[in-house]
Amino acid sequence: MVESIEVSRITGSEDEEESVAVLTEARHLENITAPNTAAHSWRLKERMKTVSVALVLCLNIPVDPPDIVKIQPCARLEAWIDPHSMPPAKAIEAIGNSLQKAYERWQPRARYKKSLDPTVEDVTKLCMSLRRNAKEERVLFHYNGHGVPKPTTNGEIWVFNKSYTQYIPLSIYELQTWMGAPSIYVYDCSNAAVIVKLFEQFAEQHEEEWRKGNSGNSSPPPPSFRQCIQLGACGAKEILPMNPDLPADVFTACLTTPINMAVRWYLLQNKGKLLHGLSLDIVDKIPGQLSDRRTLLGELNWIFTAITDTIAWNTLPRDLFQKLFRQDLLVASLFRNFLLAQRIMRSYDCTPVSSPSLPTTHQHPMWDAWDLALEVCLGQLPGVLRSDDPYPHVHSPFFEEQLTAFQVWLDLGHQHRLPPEQLPIVLQVLLSQVHRPRALELLGSFLALGPWAVNLVLSVGIFPYVLRLLQSTARELRPLLVFLWAKILAVDPSCKKDLVRENGYKYFLQVLSDTSMPAEHRTMAAFVLGVIVWEHPEGQRVVQGSLMPLCLEQVTDPHPPLRQWATLCLGRTWHKHPDARWAATRDNAHEKLYTLLEDPVPEVRAAAVFSLGTYVSSLTSRERNDHARSIDQTIAVTLANNVTHDGSPLVRQELVVALQYLIQMYESSFLGVARQYFRDETPHHSNDLSPLSPQASSSSTDSITSPPPYSTSSLTRYFSRHSNKQLASPGQNLGSSPDSSFNEKVHMSPTMGGVKRAVSTHSLSSIGSSGMFSGVSSLSYHGLYCKLWQTLVTLEQDPFPAVANLAAQVIDHLRNKVRMSISKDSTEHTRVESAPGTPVNRPMFIVVPATPQDNKHSGESPPSHGEATPPRARSRNHINHNEEGENNFLKPLVTTEFVEWSAKTFILPRQRSGDDTPTTPSPRHTFADRSSNSRLLAESEERRSVGTHKLDDQVFVHRNPGPPAVLLFHPTEPLLTVADKTSVTIWDVEHSQRVSHWNNNNTGSSCISSLAVLNPSPPSAPPTNTYVATGCDDGTVRVWRGAFLLSTSSRESLLSDHEPPTLLTAFQPTTDVNPATRSVGLLMSWEQENGTLVIGGDSRTIRIWDIHAERCTAELPTGGDSNTVITALHSHQAGPWIVTGFSDGYIRVLDRRLPSSRCVVRQWREHTSWVISTHLLNSSQATTKIITGVDSGEVRLWDVRQASSEQVCAPSHEMTAMATHANAHLFATGSVNQVIGVHHASGSFINTIKYHEGFMGARIAPVSCLAFHPRRVLLAAGTTDSYITVYGLSRR
Repeated sequence: MVESIEVSRITGSEDEEESVAVLTEARHLENITAPNTAAHSWRLKERMKTVSVALVLCLNIPVDPPDIVKIQPCARLEAWIDPHSMPPAKAIEAIGNSLQKAYERWQPRARYKKSLDPTVEDVTKLCMSLRRNAKEERVLFHYNGHGVPKPTTNGEIWVFNKSYTQYIPLSIYELQTWMGAPSIYVYDCSNAAVIVKLFEQFAEQHEEEWRKGNSGNSSPPPPSFRQCIQLGACGAKEILPMNPDLPADVFTACLTTPINMAVRWYLLQNKGKLLHGLSLDIVDKIPGQLSDRRTLLGELNWIFTAITDTIAWNTLPRDLFQKLFRQDLLVASLFRNFLLAQRIMRSYDCTPVSSPSLPTTHQHPMWDAWDLALEVCLGQLPGVLRSDDPYPHVHSPFFEEQLTAFQVWLDLGHQHRLPPEQLPIVLQVLLSQVHRPRALELLGSFLALGPWAVNLVLSVGIFPYVLRLLQSTARELRPLLVFLWAKILAVDPSCKKDLVRENGYKYFLQVLSDTSMPAEHRTMAAFVLGVIVWEHPEGQRVVQGSLMPLCLEQVTDPHPPLRQWATLCLGRTWHKHPDARWAATRDNAHEKLYTLLEDPVPEVRAAAVFSLGTYVSSLTSRERNDHARSIDQTIAVTLANNVTHDGSPLVRQELVVALQYLIQMYESSFLGVARQYFRDETPHHSNDLSPLSPQASSSSTDSITSPPPYSTSSLTRYFSRHSNKQLASPGQNLGSSPDSSFNEKVHMSPTMGGVKRAVSTHSLSSIGSSGMFSGVSSLSYHGLYCKLWQTLVTLEQDPFPAVANLAAQVIDHLRNKVRMSISKDSTEHTRVESAPGTPVNRPMFIVVPATPQDNKHSGESPPSHGEATPPRARSRNHINHNEEGENNFLKPLVTTEFVEWSAKTFILPRQRSGDDTPTTPSPRHTFADRSSNSRLLAESEERRSVGTHKLDDQVFVHRNPGPPAVLLFHPTEPLLTVADKTSVTIWDVEHSQRVSHWNNNNTGSSCISSLAVLNPSPPSAPPTNTYVATGCDDGTVRVWRGAFLLSTSSRESLLSDHEPPTLLTAFQPTTDVNPATRSVGLLMSWEQENGTLVIGGDSRTIRIWDIHAERCTAELPTGGDSNTVITALHSHQAGPWIVTGFSDGYIRVLDRRLPSSRCVVRQWREHTSWVISTHLLNSSQATTKIITGVDSGEVRLWDVRQASSEQVCAPSHEMTAMATHANAHLFATGSVNQVIGVHHASGSFINTIKYHEGFMGARIAPVSCLAFHPRRVLLAAGTTDSYITVYGLSRR
């Protein structure tokens, strides 16, 4: 018979393991804090421009300097002109003009001045004139000393006297004084390193002289000569090369005409090797323009720029790279070409020098790529010269090959790899329309690696390029550019100013409005626009008109991230921007956001609360009129009604932040509620705190100084008299308007000395029909203030600490204000004030006569006109002005970093997709699967042997830290979770070890009443995301993470070495718990496969919670009497049934698929006492059966198709606990008579357990709780003496 009804299925267990895990989203596993994305200093502190250039040529043609012996033949060309081909005067003039033209290619707008064979006076006038015109910009001093002696060791260069009969020394020290700073010096002469070194010493000397001469004075500092830049042709004791195949000014040729010089040197180095028929004369015949990348010369220059940028990027420190290669266009060109000079001149035993000094780059691998590009171009040069086509050459594959190398780095690089060296090349490729899409795609893949990648891209100088690309109309680039800009702004939001200045925001408005774009890219566009408007008034001003209508259209999009960021974008747009708020009001934006408070995604709900909060705070007190106050109050009521008990702490935290603004606006009225609340919380001062008591101030101050010990009972006591009053719906008008009024009547009671408010009627004209609330009731005695205060106090008691802490800060703020006001009022005459009421737009205590219609509804007579009015009338709008910060906007008391945390989506590295993981299982994985299958088969055999073996073998016994109240086995492992009143302990039954223990952080006197294991991991997998949920009799649920993390190998270590579990989330799934003398607390039934938590207990309503969405999806009334409550509950994910047992013995079966009015499909009344347990059997089959037990000891088996049951066990003794094994069809009962009975579901008796095993075995104590392992035949029993015992099948 046992085998005939054995229903365990291995496949079912496997399905259970493959179910989707819950509460594994980032909002649970991460701290809700802003990411650390400190942007590096990629943005230049100041851009410079070289506006003046001094060309000082000391050639003295044709006289050679006395300290240089030139070989014959030797190098003659100066600026590519032979000085011996024309008269000396014309030659030096031609050389000067040629050099100027060469410089103009790199900086055409500079002011050029030539000084040919000058005297000291000429140089002085030239330098001082250029500095005077340049002001704070940079001046370049180019010195060619080929016709004068080498620089001296005293730091002197040589010029001439007026008659050219003598060489006159010119001190670098004096030159510094004339040139000023910032400046750049180019020394094309032998022994140049001597000048470079002494230049720095002279700079220090200048600073020292200034300090001595200006001690104690406030004169401006001297020019910073140390920041000047120097380029020298060779090192100390080195002379310039004299190779006749090279120009005499080879250093200047490298700096000003790098392509000609590079091609000439390449031909000299490879003469007769690879290229045949090419002479040096062909260098001047390369067709094209340097600025036209379509020509051969332009392409070579493009490649050269990319290669030299790449070499510098990979060898120089970042700050030095920024200074030399990104700050000044002319300086950047000179230093790119200086890298070529290093390579060429080192081959002729010269070492170019610079200040700041650069590392050696002449052997960098990228020079090989340059040689290859030269070879490809020169190889087709003869054919190009014979062709008449303007662009006859085949473009170099250089950039395509470098993009492929970049892609290889992205695809195959390991985690701790060095940055890719191709980044500067990718920047250059963006200039090409042919390669631009691929370059943007690869660049996006690189940015997806994290903030470090974004900082690298920005520091390499890509920002101006992608900013300019926003002018492109190519639709294929939109997804790529939106992705790039989302990454950039997520790391460095300061770029938004550039987008506004260059009108780049229009590009993202187009993307957001384009419904053909994927929702993912529209989400990125919404994020970019949200960054543009956040705390940026100029961005708000230019964007708001177009942005808000677009965002309001997107809030209903099926894509949750788009809904979230469209909502956040709205909240950021009207934040501290009254014009945007009024525009949003005309579009009923706040009412459209109400629907998002019921969104299935918690992040979207939190975004809606955030935006409604910024909507409320977007006006200053002077701009807030009657209509604005009415809308603000409606928003506050809507939030309080819908979000106070939201399942996500993320949403509730945003609720506290949103409500604080309304509390600050009407702070004076909330202080009255707070003052009364604190009085009611201190009963020992109640007799002394009447409004007219002289002792009220001192007594109340003492009671308010320290926070009172709030408890659920105190809150219930305080608000019990208002329990039948509900908050007004959003459709109600909470303030006065031309259409409605709420007239407050104040009645002075001469006998009581207090103020009594007569309840009056008021018009409830609709502001907007949101349809979110079905019932509309009048405001209570205390009105809106009391209800919002109740919401705040409820949030202070929130089970999640982060929510409670935020609410406590707001309450503490009011507590301090109350204490201050009491101290201030203690010196004043006793006053009589009314209790605060609903905010109205007239003085609070003006007596307004009621109409007969009002009197009929109010039930009280209006006060007479002769009654006294308190002498102090409150302000018209009751708005507190003291807490207003900059620009008169309210300064928040508490804040969260939810919005900044949400941006992590665009910041953190993109995870590899599941396709990247190998599909072939490893041998270890295969072995684990085989072991798991063997284990499942063994468990099945164990269940089949129930009929032949007794369940009385004691396999585990241990004393629990507290008397056990609830027991629960892990679904797959031999781990037992034990809960006492306030703490939870997990035991390893097989190893007889305690795995973990923690306090549940209960509030007040609440106790744990139910347990659930969420995301049970397979036996072969680590329990990383396996959680324990605890339900308490105050209606709260807490989910703990890390309870099962202690591995078997480390269980021998001390428990103190193991970190206690952490609170993952907590919420209050039910608010109608009715504590009674006998209570079962909160009951939970967890369904892993669909992520559903069924809630009941101590009430007459079943609530179904979607834990994925963290919200209640259904409320099912059970229809029981008002005096009865649910005492037992069970459901199963395989079927729609929910079976409930009641305190009056009723058994009701609910079908969750039906409407709530018809959800009860079966009820039985054969039991006559308190139901202890209900359990579904065969829930996935048509023949679903239910087994129930009551406290009288009676157990019955029900068939949902039948109207009656069959009795399994007759009442024999009082039952205290019952457990059912659905797979083995067993049930066990425990009693106060210290007996555990084990029965089969068919009614057959198996065995009883009365004693502990061992010699002189002691009698077990009264049983308090029982639990079966879901798969194995193990029975756990908890007794009142704090012992936990686990029984298995006897092998005797």
